[in-house]
Amino acid sequence: MKNKTIYTICSLFTLLVLLGTSQNLLAQNITATGKVVDRNQEPLIGANVKVTGTQGGTITGLDGDFTLSCPQGSTLEISFIGFITQQVPAGRNLTITMQEDAIALEETVIVGIGYGTMRKGDLTGSIASVSAKDMKQGVITSAEQLLQGKVAGLSVVQSSGAPEAGASIRLRGGTSLSASNGPLIVVDGIPGVDMNSVQPTEILSIDVLKDASAAAIYGSRGANGVIIVTTNRTSTDTEQKSIQYNGYVAIGQTAKHMDLLSANQWRAYVRDNNIGSAIDYGYDTDWQDELERTAISHSHNVSISNSKKESGYRASITYQDNQGVIDRNDMNRLAGSLAAYQTGWDGRLRIDAGINANFDNWNPIDTRIFERMANMNPTFPVRNPDGSFAQIGGTNTENPAELNTNRTDDRKRHRFLGYGKVELELLKGLKGVANGSYEYQSTEGGLYKPTYAQMEGQSEKGWGQRTHGEYTNQQLEAYLNYDVELAEIHKLNVMGGYSYLKTTAEGFGSTRSGFDTDAFGYNNLAAGSDFRATDVYSYKNESKLISFFGRVNYNLMGKYMLTATVRHDGSSRFGANHKWGTFPSVSLAWRLSDEAFMQGTSGWLNNLKLRAGYGVTGNQNGIDPYKSLAILSADGASYYDATTDSWKKSYVQAQNVNPDLKWESTAQLNIGLDFGLLNRINGTIEYYHKKTSDLLWTYPVPQPPYLVGTMLANVGDLVNKGLEVTLNANILRQRDLTLDANVSLAYNKQEITKLSNDTYQAVGLQAGSLHGLRGMSGQYSQIIKEGYPAGAFYGPKCNGIDADGKYIINRDEDGNPISEYLGSAMPKFNLGVGINLTYKDFDLAVAGYGMFGQKVLNATRMAMFDPTRLPAQNVPDDLLTSGIKDDLIFSSYFIEKGDFFRLQSVTLGYTLPGVKKIGLQKIRFYLTGENLFCLSGYSGIDPEVSIPDNVLDGPGIDWFNSYPRPRTYSIGVNISF
Repeated sequence: MKNKTIYTICSLFTLLVLLGTSQNLLAQNITATGKVVDRNQEPLIGANVKVTGTQGGTITGLDGDFTLSCPQGSTLEISFIGFITQQVPAGRNLTITMQEDAIALEETVIVGIGYGTMRKGDLTGSIASVSAKDMKQGVITSAEQLLQGKVAGLSVVQSSGAPEAGASIRLRGGTSLSASNGPLIVVDGIPGVDMNSVQPTEILSIDVLKDASAAAIYGSRGANGVIIVTTNRTSTDTEQKSIQYNGYVAIGQTAKHMDLLSANQWRAYVRDNNIGSAIDYGYDTDWQDELERTAISHSHNVSISNSKKESGYRASITYQDNQGVIDRNDMNRLAGSLAAYQTGWDGRLRIDAGINANFDNWNPIDTRIFERMANMNPTFPVRNPDGSFAQIGGTNTENPAELNTNRTDDRKRHRFLGYGKVELELLKGLKGVANGSYEYQSTEGGLYKPTYAQMEGQSEKGWGQRTHGEYTNQQLEAYLNYDVELAEIHKLNVMGGYSYLKTTAEGFGSTRSGFDTDAFGYNNLAAGSDFRATDVYSYKNESKLISFFGRVNYNLMGKYMLTATVRHDGSSRFGANHKWGTFPSVSLAWRLSDEAFMQGTSGWLNNLKLRAGYGVTGNQNGIDPYKSLAILSADGASYYDATTDSWKKSYVQAQNVNPDLKWESTAQLNIGLDFGLLNRINGTIEYYHKKTSDLLWTYPVPQPPYLVGTMLANVGDLVNKGLEVTLNANILRQRDLTLDANVSLAYNKQEITKLSNDTYQAVGLQAGSLHGLRGMSGQYSQIIKEGYPAGAFYGPKCNGIDADGKYIINRDEDGNPISEYLGSAMPKFNLGVGINLTYKDFDLAVAGYGMFGQKVLNATRMAMFDPTRLPAQNVPDDLLTSGIKDDLIFSSYFIEKGDFFRLQSVTLGYTLPGVKKIGLQKIRFYLTGENLFCLSGYSGIDPEVSIPDNVLDGPGIDWFNSYPRPRTYSIGVNISF
């Protein structure tokens, strides 16, 4: 009994202990739940959540949510790349808003470097990155527009407001006088393709390789820099599905008109000057208004994606319909893309494949309408009472409305880019990569001027033309990439590979006149009875480029970095003595902020890195494939062939052989400093000096020994040097309010230092022809000469207007005008500014850019500042107050400062809250205004004028060919499902 009692007591005691222990254990453990979001309340997928001081933990899901069992009273630690790590007490239904770590985010950005990627913090060369959110917003008709004003030292000039017009790109000044000055475009690892092969909405980021140490991996194609475009096709650790719609409707109107005399002003001038011979036709015609319209454009994009670590795909389709502000000018585009990837063999194998295609149809205008528009008498009618177009007669005074209407000009362009990529991990750290791509472009044109058209139509009895051109780019590249880390302080990457490129261009065209009927248009040229030997043409050319390349990256303790590259290119384009060229580079970086002697600055200096690099790149772009060979043409005199009893064309040599023809070489030194301050400001300062040698130019040569009097040869030198500054500031970082700002400023000075040698002589070459302006036959406005930059204006200096209305020109003792340097068409400074503001569900983005230090020849104004034009033709308003009574003369009087700053775009957006309750991810509405104002003292329509590749084409000359730039307002919506 006693034992039983003792047993019962012990059992009860044990039960009480167990119950107490279990209650204590239950009291010590809780289940923490919550959601991790960014400052915009968007979920952060894959954020790490763990108990402070422990290992393991969990990661957030698709909605940023997490569940974690943890001891009661513990502290959770939440971390995510690019955000400041936070610690919060464990609890239930937590909402944790992460704040961006500006410096860490900048340092961890992955940038393209050519045949690979790298953390921005590990770069040794000069590379600028632009993410999709920072690119130009609004109506985008050309992918180059995305970069306008976004990168220091990168000039993106769109000289025409036509919807089909592209843009010219120059990086750190031009490197050539006659070859291409545009950077090499690399799309998803495929070099040398058209940037417009991909839809702008599909571009995820753009990396600009500025200096030779970064661009030398592309050898003979990298002298003008490299632009690497990455599209939206990345894999994710967690499955993400998305359906998105982006669309807008836009209206555009001409931003600025020429200030010409109105009909009443013309009448007042005639009356005040008692001009009895003047003819008043009795109308009040604004010829600019007659040609213009309110342009309505719209765009729609739908994309579908499903991505995870093992496989994924993305499909996108876009339709755009863009009207120009000039009547009958428009472009529509249908574009689509499909990309997919699949991994296998336990993740060691990855295969990517994709296609991009777009189809453009557009109707360009005859730019001669602008000169006629400016010339027309404002009292003359557009149409006669019977509805037919009125004609005033005379030279360059044809009715511009008739010229714009009575013609059919249809253009088509098809682009296709297909690629495949295979990556295989051969050994730990060793990966093999093979890329294959095929690019195809075709352009077609059909132009017809009917028999009743004033210009060419009536005189030729109808005039029709068909053209067709094709371009193909076949490429295969293979390389090995080896990564290894030793002793946790040494990181080494070695890459080496091979590239093969074949390029083919071919086309044909035909012209015919003398039509009995206009019914066929350009679709039945055989119906025309008149033709000439030159009315038919065809062409074809091919070129090949074979390359071997390699790169070594070494990183010691994250503080000392080295990159060395070399590329050996062989090109069929150049002479027998210079088929191959070698292009090396080396660059170093030192992260001073990680040194022990800098620890005292850690409170305010987050990052300080010094970089230096030197390399050599080449330029073969823009050089025709057979320029080194002797070429025959059928341009010789006709001769009688007695055998066939017929007259035949004789062949003559059209081009001298040049076995020494080779690529232009650019050697560049770059010194850069990257810094981060107060965890809010980061920036870069760059100095560069680049010298281009062996400039290509066509020189006169003696006959004999040469059969042809000119030859393309490598002779000249050109130097560009400059300074670039980029600043990014995170000014405000609050939950409901953020403010970011960025600014970039670049300075460039260019000088031609050599044009001649013992064999080829060029003392001063004339450029910028003014032929076609009345009294300007044989007159040039620019000179290509040692000691001056490209696009140098050269002519008499005007010191004003004297009391008799004559130009005061500097003259020699014989009374001849003295020519001198009058400035350059190339800008000295480029400025870009951006501001991004968010407040709760609202967002505001403002962007602007400017160019300074360049000159513009206002040839339009020069041609119209002629008092003898009145009363038959129109003139600018201020001619009447200028006091000018002199004959037309080219001088500095018409060379103006081209400085300007343009408010590029302002976008106000609003994101609807609570849409997830109805199954949507996001709905955002926005309003965008573009080209809202342009601050400039330039008297013409727009100071941003053309800068062509070939300096002979007259950069910086505004001559009756400036399609007015529109001011555009758009309303759009972004929807994510």
